[in-house]
Amino acid sequence: MALALNSGEVLHDRYKVRERIGQGGAGSIYLADDLRLEGRLCALKEVEYDTALPENIREEARGQFLREATILARLDHPNLPKVSDFFSNGPRDYLVMDYVPGDDLRTIMLEARRNKTFLPEGQVLGWAHQLANALAYLHGQEPAIVHRDIKPSNLKITPAGLLKLVDFGLVKIMAPNEEVTITVIQGQGTALYTPLEQYGSDDTHTDTRSDIYSFGATLYHLLTNEPPVDARKRFIQPASLNPPRQINPSISARTEKAVLWAMALHPDERPPSIEVFSDFLFEGHEMPTRPVSLQTALDLQTIRIFGQRADAFLAWTTAGLLILSLIATLVH
Repeated sequence: MALALNSGEVLHDRYKVRERIGQGGAGSIYLADDLRLEGRLCALKEVEYDTALPENIREEARGQFLREATILARLDHPNLPKVSDFFSNGPRDYLVMDYVPGDDLRTIMLEARRNKTFLPEGQVLGWAHQLANALAYLHGQEPAIVHRDIKPSNLKITPAGLLKLVDFGLVKIMAPNEEVTITVIQGQGTALYTPLEQYGSDDTHTDTRSDIYSFGATLYHLLTNEPPVDARKRFIQPASLNPPRQINPSISARTEKAVLWAMALHPDERPPSIEVFSDFLFEGHEMPTRPVSLQTALDLQTIRIFGQRADAFLAWTTAGLLILSLIATLVH
């Protein structure tokens, strides 16, 4: 990994670094002054590439970064920080975003835990409503944008109470007809909030439902003060995830049901869209029934038929044995 930037260093003849404010597997995040717009603070998201990759693959990755940065720069939503610029500096690339002041939800949740209290459900659902709006906006883009790293520490609350979904480090543009997607940043998200399909080098199975899983896992943590069991352990030990109401009995049954629905291990078992999830969680709509395919219906019917035949066979066999036993007794 390359050395960190120094305080006072100027990038792109415009951004003067103040300090490093974040560190991840993909690079650092720096607080910087915009020298062209006096008084404006911005966040520089640094992107480093896996040096073990062949040079042509790294170049493809950089090309993808530039394409994705162009798309991110077009986004405009109150719950997303504005991406205002992007540039390269030697072997590293940078996204320039609005700096978001305030605490992140992980800090707020840990404070509640230290005080041996739970965050009020109404407050958490208020934040969740804002996050749902941001995700609906991202997922509704053409092509859809999947954040892939939703977690409490990537959700900041401004002093005015506005939630911001930050850190687009693992963003994936759902470009149609692409057989292979190069992951610009080598990483998979944070294990506690990452669905099974996001593990491994092949992320072709991730889609908007992957964000829904991370959304549910984030709500679980905020409502219970307990980190959710990661998906890999749940796959091996299905009963390892305690229902939220066992930890915090004040949570409503509907909210618990919504969280567990979003955290289903298989994508097909989750809400099909953020809108459907929001309708159930906030509007009180009923959970939609998944349609049963013709093959599944035939399989179920076959099981019933064979089950009925098996029951009949057992009944006749038992009766026959009783008759044979009675005949043998009479003979003797």
